[in-house]
Amino acid sequence: MKNIRIMASHFVELELALPFERGVRIFAYLNYLTPKTQKEVLELLVNGLKRLEYRGYDSAGVAVDTADGKDIALVKKSGKVKVLEDEILKNASKLDFDSVTTSHVGIAHTRWATHGVPSEVNSHPQRSDNDHAFVVVHNGIVTNYKDVKLFLMKKGYAFESETDTEIIAKLVLHIYKQHPNYSFRELVEQVIQQLEGAFALCFKSKHFPGECVATRRGSPLLVGIKTKTRLATDHVPILYSKDHRPHGRQELPMLPRSDSTAEFQPLEDKEVEYFFASDASAVIEHTNRVIFLEDDDVAAVKEGMLSIHRLRRSMDDSHSREITTLKMEIQQIMKGNYSSFMQKEIFEQPESVINTMRGRVNFETETVVLGGIKDYIPEIRRCRRLMLIGCGTSYHSAVATRQLLEELTELPVMVEQASDFLDRVTPVFRDDVCFFISQSGKSALIHQEWTFSEVEMHFLFTCNDCCFTHGETADSLMALRYCKQRGALIIGVTNTVGSSICRESHCGIHINAGPEIGVASTKAYTSQFISLVMFGLVMSEDRISMQPRRSEIIKGLKNLDEQIRSVLQMDGKVLELAKGLFQQKSLLIMGRGYNFATCLEGALKVKELTYMHSEGIMAGELKHGPLALVDHTMPVIMIVTRDPVYVKCINALQQVTAREGRPIIICEEGDIETSSFASKFVEVPHTVDCLQKTLKNIIQDVG
Repeated sequence: MKNIRIMASHFVELELALPFERGVRIFAYLNYLTPKTQKEVLELLVNGLKRLEYRGYDSAGVAVDTADGKDIALVKKSGKVKVLEDEILKNASKLDFDSVTTSHVGIAHTRWATHGVPSEVNSHPQRSDNDHAFVVVHNGIVTNYKDVKLFLMKKGYAFESETDTEIIAKLVLHIYKQHPNYSFRELVEQVIQQLEGAFALCFKSKHFPGECVATRRGSPLLVGIKTKTRLATDHVPILYSKDHRPHGRQELPMLPRSDSTAEFQPLEDKEVEYFFASDASAVIEHTNRVIFLEDDDVAAVKEGMLSIHRLRRSMDDSHSREITTLKMEIQQIMKGNYSSFMQKEIFEQPESVINTMRGRVNFETETVVLGGIKDYIPEIRRCRRLMLIGCGTSYHSAVATRQLLEELTELPVMVEQASDFLDRVTPVFRDDVCFFISQSGKSALIHQEWTFSEVEMHFLFTCNDCCFTHGETADSLMALRYCKQRGALIIGVTNTVGSSICRESHCGIHINAGPEIGVASTKAYTSQFISLVMFGLVMSEDRISMQPRRSEIIKGLKNLDEQIRSVLQMDGKVLELAKGLFQQKSLLIMGRGYNFATCLEGALKVKELTYMHSEGIMAGELKHGPLALVDHTMPVIMIVTRDPVYVKCINALQQVTAREGRPIIICEEGDIETSSFASKFVEVPHTVDCLQKTLKNIIQDVG
């Protein structure tokens, strides 16, 4: 697996400046009784966007109060955050940099075009009208925006942009005109009842100076809290309304309200600063105390007090939002001496696999303990089947461990893509155990402004799983709730304590990979795989017949970090291979057995990071179509190891060469027979068969 990662990494370098993960990002800042100059506020907003800059985007913008506090100033530009920053500096006098305010709200945004071409008018923040009564930033897609837009056009509203976001700004203005006595929070609650789709929203209004309202459904959003004194509580109570009207209604009924409110504020000194962001990387340099909002939460700040309201959906809803102390440090989300976060995280893999196993695997006694699930092991052993559910890279980590789990647990193991799982309305029973695998809040990065010298420098390094991070998707969460409603035991395999999957699972395994900022999942994928291997070892610990196999695997785990280090030193050779491939139009990656997941993961990396068509192929299916694609012009990578399917892989390899294919082979050190079939080859250290894929996947990452 790791070998293909190496190649994908080098493809990225050669592509130079591809837009990677398409991600919109939100950052907002509110200070209360905390003196700040206009320049300081704008610097905070711009720096917040820079922290989120690793996501692909095409434009950026900010909204702040004017010097007199009577209007809202919008600054929006197509291109990089640096272009926006230059525009702000150009308008320093107009923005009155030196003016000081004790209470202020500023919102900022990076956009990747989904509705409307990249342009200043389509950039965020979007405004409700020429008077800037309301402005909003939005992450996500409103699926019923055409219906809402038609409704508003019939009411006389004109639209200046092509975005789905502008309908939100105009809708909140429309409701405000109908109900001028509504609070800012109540207006937003009315708005989200009319919207369908996934979104995170942050609002600012000149009708409600000093107030900020944010909400989410399906898209991530957190609130950072910075105070000089103790906090009143370590959680924020949730105020629920008693009615939940269907989304998409065009009537705008009064939302049921309560006279009681539950609010948060500092205990002594009332000075407070709030940060709203899509990602913790934007707030960690300011505060490590955050609240992760959940679907349909509405967080409102007024006069320095934070309240979180919600429409009740079920009796299982939590009545509070815990304030989480982030464990990461600013150094962990900085690139350091590396040219990209992805490169940094690739080289953290020897340490991350140790962290995943630390305190869990005793190599002397050959025992494994997973504290997060140990109380549930008897129940798991009695289950009907294991279901591993995920998206993207997380799904591939499930495919990678399916064969081993079937061997060690002697239970049926189903591997499901969350979206397809939901589409089929898959039968789930009370005696099923469902694993939900997620990077949970993981970020993505490859910087889009590499110079050629930086690319050459990056060639010197290796990489791990180069698939886009799908993190904690709405599909995974919906599938989790679907299984939970049917009485199955839910086990979360996550990298973020406090993520939605973590909170909603009955028990779980924290993979301890550390923050992952890079676009491609590298160390998180490896740690997911190792975590599931450890689960299999726990399940088989009382089976005498399994002890030799368990011992073999545990010894392999003991040496894995050093073997990863040796693979990471192969970047020079892999670079030469990547140079010969990155301009190709297509790539086939073939393997079978334990290595099939490596093929899927490698193909996904190549597609998403280089825009090259790539396909992961089960070598056993070669005659059923894929072989027709093979000739002397088609690049083929074959993964062949000395495992139980070795002979079958050699047969597939001979079929490829018989059709004038010129395969690049990833094989074990010293395998002269296999390498003799190759036009080019890369050798990786030998380890136990079920762990070999880890080393091969790193080679793919480095590529």
